[in-house]
Amino acid sequence: MAQLNIQDSLILIIDIQEKLLNAVFNKNSLEKKAGIISRAANTLEIPVVVTEQYPKGLGSTVTTIKDATDVNTKYFEKTAFSALESPEILQAIKQYNKKQIVIFGIETHICVSQTTEALINEGYEVSIIKDACGSRSEEEYLGGLERMKTNGAYILTTEIALFEWLKSSKHPNFKEVQALIK
Repeated sequence: MAQLNIQDSLILIIDIQEKLLNAVFNKNSLEKKAGIISRAANTLEIPVVVTEQYPKGLGSTVTTIKDATDVNTKYFEKTAFSALESPEILQAIKQYNKKQIVIFGIETHICVSQTTEALINEGYEVSIIKDACGSRSEEEYLGGLERMKTNGAYILTTEIALFEWLKSSKHPNFKEVQALIK
């Protein structure tokens, strides 16, 4: 896999909703890192697709994400664990014509893992932002990461992704993106 680059990347945020977020073991760090990546995507003009698992029962996407993304962000409701089971989500991803999907969200071992496997089967290079993922238990979270890595996904952190996108301190948005992690 080549390093992440802005031109080939799309962000896929999975089910970071209030009721789900409140149940994960790493709630605070997940929300913070998800917000950083979302703001960086907005700054770097990387397209963002957001899913919401049964929002009528689980609530909508948390404000941290909504406030960080722009008006071009596409939101989709789903009930299947894999986001790609919803044809409109797969179609939205395909329309951007990007080969690198950067994914994070809740729950790592269920919706993130099943969506990742489906994306890999569709031919995408998939990178997981592990510090922006969560599960109810750390054991399930670690199991989900291990499964995704075994299936061919790349496991990254927020800062790895940010600096791979920037490539250099000469990038015009370097200071703005760097400020997100200070």
